[in-house]
Amino acid sequence: MARLGVNVDHVATVRQARGTNEPDPVTAAALAELAGADSITVHLREDRRHIQDRDLFLLRQTLKTRLNLEMAATDEMLGIALKVRPDCVTLVPEKREELTTEGGLDVLRHRQLLKKQIEPLRQEGIIVSLFVDPDLEQIKEAHRLGSDAVEIHTGAYCETRRYDKRYAELLKIQEAVRAGGKLGLGVNAGHGLNYQNVQDVVALGGIDEFNIGHSIISRAVLVGLERAVREMVALVRPGE
Repeated sequence: MARLGVNVDHVATVRQARGTNEPDPVTAAALAELAGADSITVHLREDRRHIQDRDLFLLRQTLKTRLNLEMAATDEMLGIALKVRPDCVTLVPEKREELTTEGGLDVLRHRQLLKKQIEPLRQEGIIVSLFVDPDLEQIKEAHRLGSDAVEIHTGAYCETRRYDKRYAELLKIQEAVRAGGKLGLGVNAGHGLNYQNVQDVVALGGIDEFNIGHSIISRAVLVGLERAVREMVALVRPGE
């Protein structure tokens, strides 16, 4: 049965808009856990636009489930990860000017840099996942580098409105999931998934964890965080 990872970045986005201490992403993470989240995801960005270092350290101290740290492959972030020791690190591409992560890592191009990040994390018992597009060569390279898992970038599928193109993107995800599974990698999925489009991806099978943030936090503004998480759990784990 698939797990649900709830990303609480955008709780911090609202807080940072006013520079106050509320709403608190650490409290939001606790509520998400109570509602059935299997893990909590945060992206500590270089520019600290939402999650702050203090949030990360407090989450490590208070979470009852798993902590998944999304981060760029930099020496600064590696040092923080080795101090915090999250359960999982997901290496993602990052540009200052982007609103949100725009695509997967180019593992083939940056293999030497990624290898330097993967090895010390795994030596400390931290699971390492690479955020990649549904591209078979990228997934194979992730396996060759010793990554424990890949997270399939589902953005193209989620953003496409035409049925034929949407179906084509779904097939790419399916191929990527199967390839990752055959290589013995953990396979996660995320980016752009919401209450309307996640079911078709769930139906593919083979995905260990869905990492979803913006959609859940957006719904939480209207119906409350616990209900928003429970509703997504029901979609990710139908029939439970």
